[in-house]
Amino acid sequence: AMRPLLPLLLLLGTAALAQPRDVSPAGAQCLEHECFAVFWASRPFSGASEGCERGGGHLMTVRSTVAEEAIALLLQNREGRLWLGLSLSPSLSCTEPSQRLRGFRWVTGDRSTDHTNWAPSSGQRCGERCVTVSRELRWEERRCEEPADGFLCQYSYGGSCPRLAAPHGVLVTYATPFGARGAEFLALPPRSVAFIPDLGLELRCEDGDGAGPRWGRDTPGAWPCELAGGGCAGTCGEESGRPRCSCPEGALLGADGRGCRSPCEGAQCQHHCVVADGSFVCMCAIGYRLAPDGVSCEDIDDCASEPGPCEQKCVNTQGGFECRCHGGYRMVDGHCEPLPPCWEVPCQHRCEELAHGYRCACHPGYAVDPLDATRCRLHCNATECPALCDASGACECPEGFVLDGEDLCVDMDECDSGHCELNCTNTPGSFQCHCPPGYLLRDFIYCDRILDGEGEGAFSGDTEPGPHTPVPSWPPPSPERLHPGVLVGIAAGALLSLLALLALGLHLARKRCRSHGSMDYKYSGPQEKELGLQPVPSAQKP
Repeated sequence: AMRPLLPLLLLLGTAALAQPRDVSPAGAQCLEHECFAVFWASRPFSGASEGCERGGGHLMTVRSTVAEEAIALLLQNREGRLWLGLSLSPSLSCTEPSQRLRGFRWVTGDRSTDHTNWAPSSGQRCGERCVTVSRELRWEERRCEEPADGFLCQYSYGGSCPRLAAPHGVLVTYATPFGARGAEFLALPPRSVAFIPDLGLELRCEDGDGAGPRWGRDTPGAWPCELAGGGCAGTCGEESGRPRCSCPEGALLGADGRGCRSPCEGAQCQHHCVVADGSFVCMCAIGYRLAPDGVSCEDIDDCASEPGPCEQKCVNTQGGFECRCHGGYRMVDGHCEPLPPCWEVPCQHRCEELAHGYRCACHPGYAVDPLDATRCRLHCNATECPALCDASGACECPEGFVLDGEDLCVDMDECDSGHCELNCTNTPGSFQCHCPPGYLLRDFIYCDRILDGEGEGAFSGDTEPGPHTPVPSWPPPSPERLHPGVLVGIAAGALLSLLALLALGLHLARKRCRSHGSMDYKYSGPQEKELGLQPVPSAQKP
């Protein structure tokens, strides 16, 4: 019945022998945040890595000369090769001798280093490769599955406890969480234990509450003051023959009888806590006052004070206030000042400030639009002006001009089209109608005869009275009703009109024949029309 169990027992025994036994480090060195340990146990790279991880660390990374000096202290000139935390990157099948780490990377997954110490190499090597170090501190490549004489481990911590200051002749030994033991440690990582048999004490390095690790024990109160000051955060003294800790003025003794805490620790003050006479008082930030419960803070309405803190408008905010200005004012260096006339005006081009306001002005080549004083339109005060063309080649001319050629605007003579009833004068981009003496201009175009007997103060010529509505007198009365002097005037006027038409025809013929460059300008260049110019109504245009 026992025979079937023999193969199983043999298999379990073989598996137990194959598992690497936990070994204690032969030596260790600890700094403030790191400990290094050496293990003399023949294992392949994977087994060495598992041994370090079992103690909460990893195979050692040697990124600086400080780590290399720690290796020298740990080896103590002993022969043998030890695994470091360097292995060939999984993405590479062969080493890269030209690179600083030769294609290897640390077990932490990175390649950063300030130090290397490679032994001379015979060239590129392929396969699974790892790195060992010896007492000469030289780094050598090695097949990962081959066992080395030992390995080096590294443990990192957030802080450490200092070596305990003990009286002469009192022995203190330490045990670290990764298995190292000894009496020569200068710093101990958290969870280390200190043994002081002469005083019957066993202390632990405990993580402090924000103040870093410190030595402590389960029993509250101070231990003998000659050993590290009794563990007191303040001062250690004796009271009735027993050690006792005391704290500085304003601080209270902690629950463990060794630490010191502020009276404000655990206070529920919303803003600030101030220590006073061994107790605490809650205080509030500027703009708040302490609520009746003594711990909360409530906002003060600064705008309700008299006089108010602002020149014009005050808006209360949590813990403060904001000063604002009425419409037509703006804030300048904490004061409300009237807005300048041109502040946020709707002028299309430019704004000019006047003594009691502003006016809109235009860039050269433009004039203020008579129908909208804030807008500008193209303007030319000569018979010819360059056209305004965009990138696509489309050109635009001012009103009253036509495009002649590709980029020249030529004045259009509206008088040729009979816009006026009697006399007409062409102007750049527009025209003006006139009436002879004895006639009144109506609607800027028509001429109404002034009736006899209207008396002194009757209007004539180009003037158009506001309230007077004359009786139309076109066509003129029959000749038998006219005075002989009037007939002579009419005949002279007809003759002058005929001469004017002949001269206009000659002028237009010359304008069509001559080149663009030889045409006469009515002025020397573009001129801006100001807002005060008398506009010509659109009714005069064709």
